[in-house]
Amino acid sequence: MELELNYEIALTADFIRSGNFSRVALQFPDELLKDATQVVKALRDRLEAGSESCGVGSGDDKEVGLFVMADTTHGSCCVDEVGASRIDADCVVHYGHTCLSPTSNLPAFFVFGKAPINISNCAEKLSTYALTQGRHIMVLFGLEYSYAIRKIKEALMLESSKLNGSTSNLEFHFADVMSSVMNPSKDCITSTGLLGSTGNFTANEGFGKATGTKCNIGGLVWNLPEGHRMEDYLLVWIGADNSAFANVVLTFNGCDIVRYDAVDDRLVTDLSQQRRILKRRYYLVEKAKDSNIVGLLVGTLGVAGYLHMIRQMKELITAAGKKAYTLVMGRPNPAKLANFPECDVFIYVSCAQTALLDSKEFLAPVITPFEAMLAFNRGSQWTGAYVMEFRDLISSPLEVKNQSEEARFSFLHGGYIEDFDLKENGEEDEDGALALACATEKALQVRDKHPNSVIPGTAKSGAEFFAARSYHGLEMNSNNSSPEPFLIGRTGKASGYEDEKSKENS
Repeated sequence: MELELNYEIALTADFIRSGNFSRVALQFPDELLKDATQVVKALRDRLEAGSESCGVGSGDDKEVGLFVMADTTHGSCCVDEVGASRIDADCVVHYGHTCLSPTSNLPAFFVFGKAPINISNCAEKLSTYALTQGRHIMVLFGLEYSYAIRKIKEALMLESSKLNGSTSNLEFHFADVMSSVMNPSKDCITSTGLLGSTGNFTANEGFGKATGTKCNIGGLVWNLPEGHRMEDYLLVWIGADNSAFANVVLTFNGCDIVRYDAVDDRLVTDLSQQRRILKRRYYLVEKAKDSNIVGLLVGTLGVAGYLHMIRQMKELITAAGKKAYTLVMGRPNPAKLANFPECDVFIYVSCAQTALLDSKEFLAPVITPFEAMLAFNRGSQWTGAYVMEFRDLISSPLEVKNQSEEARFSFLHGGYIEDFDLKENGEEDEDGALALACATEKALQVRDKHPNSVIPGTAKSGAEFFAARSYHGLEMNSNNSSPEPFLIGRTGKASGYEDEKSKENS
């Protein structure tokens, strides 16, 4: 019975029957794969019981095929539409942690799971901490705790009533879960009664609904009242220190954030380690500015809009005078990317919760599309805002400014770098007067007395990179076309070859 509640067997069966799906892919992450056989059995029993109760005739009844998917091509938080297409599935049921990224072709049903949490202790710690801050609270949470949010709100109201009158202006805002059912024709569909509305409440007014700016992140959505900003709120995260929380920290880096750890039952207020991530990302942006060869890593084949983002990144890289190579390799790791030493930097196009790769062990840095737009759009300044979701960048127009032929200062090299070859950048179709004016302008440019103060650019393509290498592999003697005689090598074990034994005996 507990398994049926945790894996939402009844709701899953209703979703399959309502869509009249005949081939269903069940996607499990590695940590939940041990329960796959029990889930399939329970789901099949529920489907058969539902068919009998509806009085479906045996002649018209078609059996629903259930297929278990594991070891996804990319991140397990996204719907694996590539794996589902191999079995010709009609829909996907996704279990476990998810980023709720919209699908491209298949409808999906999400089962978030139910992680254990002490509701009374959580409410007590949140209310006590909020009382010391005296600010409005915005509560975000991991989707695995969404089932307990309503009870947490009720417990918070009880705790608030126990405290003194100083909490009269204390206000908690809770995010809603965006959806549990997703259709590829739309970004999302409202939840089919699985979670209901969570809204917000004050200590004295009870539950209510706010109107204003609509915000969303990682499958959560909420409204900000008119005239309010996220920086005005104290952000509370209920959940683990995972990729979803890192997404929140980077996106709302201007907010004060605390985290309630449900496993250790404690409130974590020191987030200095997470704050350092933003400094690391800024360093990678500066390093990407000095690159000439860029690798585009395709980190998803199912999130809607990924092809448009790849085309947009190619246009950005080409306009910046750099060479782009598109690579599809599943989950990237240092060994895979080491096969492409010509790439100075990689752009990882994936969902928001898998886009951040700790590239300390990689030979070249791995950046996000947002960081690429900062690095390759010359003259752009980082205002502190950070965008993790690449779908938020698709709607924004690509502003490629006129690339100046002046050398650019590099903070990493400590000098000026020529991004463009001035000899090759001239327009061939210029008329004589314009060409003379350009030549005069270049001749009048002030040059430094030290020639080494300007660092020339490195290889502009993979072919140039390999041509400049000192090692080119095994060299074949092309002058002699006749085959060489073969030689018989040593035989035996390394501890004692046969020819060595014969010498010892003699």
